[in-house]
Order: sequence, then C-alpha cells, then structure tokens
Amino acid sequence: MRILIAEDDMASRKFLSRFLSKYGDCDITVDGLEAVEAFMVSFDIKKPYDLVCLDIMMPKLDGIKVLKTIREIEKQKGVPEGEQVKVIMTSALNELEVVNDSFDSGSEAYATKPINTEKFEEVMKRLNLI
Repeated sequence: MRILIAEDDMASRKFLSRFLSKYGDCDITVDGLEAVEAFMVSFDIKKPYDLVCLDIMMPKLDGIKVLKTIREIEKQKGVPEGEQVKVIMTSALNELEVVNDSFDSGSEAYATKPINTEKFEEVMKRLNLI
C-alpha cells in the first residue's frame, strides 16, 4: 500500500509514519502545497496512493482545500468513483462544522488527535485498506 501523510506537526508526522509504515510505504509532506505536488507526482509515475492522511490545519494550503484539489485531479484523470484514493482527515479540532466540511469535500473518515490507533485500524479495515 502507498500512503501519503500530510502533516505540519513533527510529532504527529513521526507518530503516523511509525504507525502506518507497517502497512505500506509512507511519503511525508509538511504543508498542503507539497501534498498536492506529491499526489500529482504519484499519478505521473503511475503509482497512485491508496491512502492519504490529511491534517486539516496546514500552512500554505489547508487540508480541506488539498482534499478538494485531490478530488478534482482524480476527476480530470478519469478515476472512477470506487477507485478514488481513500482520505482520512486528521485534526485536533472536533467541531461538527469542520467534520461535516471534510465529509462534504470527499473524505472517507475523520480522526481526532491524539490518534487512537485501534480506531484508526478499524477505519482502515472498513475502507478495505487492510
């Protein structure tokens, strides 16, 4: 499995990378623009990501804007609905409006920090990633 982790906080990046590396190869970006660039490169090299973990509050481009951009790229590339990358939004925010916005923008799941690894694995199973 190919995984993209977009997270500006070093501790969260390390935690997610360590946790998810047992499931696949992890690429890490520190801001929203890097995340979009990495996503586009994955298509160019014909190795798209299976999972993208997006922090909501990132510099340069927030996670919701990154998610909308990812979905637009997939649309332009002709990716069928069921074959789109699975996106799990991560955030310290647990406000209903933020959660709803992430789902409205096309995410499959939302995880609040600190990340509960058991719940995260359950979500990954539900998404048929593991």
